[in-house]
Amino acid sequence: MPDCIKCGAYTKYNGGLCYPCYQSNNKENTKTATQEKKTKPKSQQEGLSDKDRNYRYNMIKGRIAETLIQELFLSLGYNVFRYGMENTIPGIMELLKGVRSDVAQEIRRMPDFVIQDPRSKSVYFLEVKFRASGEFKFKDLPKDYPYENAYIILVSKKHIKCLNYEELAAGKEITPTSTNYLGSRKEFDLDKKIIIDFCEFAVQFFKEV
Repeated sequence: MPDCIKCGAYTKYNGGLCYPCYQSNNKENTKTATQEKKTKPKSQQEGLSDKDRNYRYNMIKGRIAETLIQELFLSLGYNVFRYGMENTIPGIMELLKGVRSDVAQEIRRMPDFVIQDPRSKSVYFLEVKFRASGEFKFKDLPKDYPYENAYIILVSKKHIKCLNYEELAAGKEITPTSTNYLGSRKEFDLDKKIIIDFCEFAVQFFKEV
């Protein structure tokens, strides 16, 4: 008489399981598969989570805006130095995700660039932002932003505009209809035609954003 290979009870087939053992074994396999799915390494997961996808997408937009401004000032003969946290401490952005300490906040606040005008030797902090809305206000800066001599350059889908910290603190705003264009900043003495070229680049890069 055929016996169950697990408990020894009667079964229909040699080398098989009786019905109760078959059910028990099936449940154990299902449970193990579920546990493996839950503990599946991140490297084997399929696709990004919605949160991670949004984080990466916004980071890429910010990097494009930064590169646009970096190349703009380089083409105007400025000395340009990346100063932000990812450049000063490579890999730090990943490590600081979700960290809320005072030190982490100070690192996040570091401006993106230091630029120098080789003619006057003047040095400036630049903070570069991308906003599809074309809007930026003082409240959009991090709380207790320490770089009160920084210039905030806003790249939008159509324009490149600029205000410094003091102007924002005094209530001025960058809006789609404001006229605070980067090319109007007397401190930088920029070639407006070159800025127009880079505005056209911005339109091409961000038209679908």
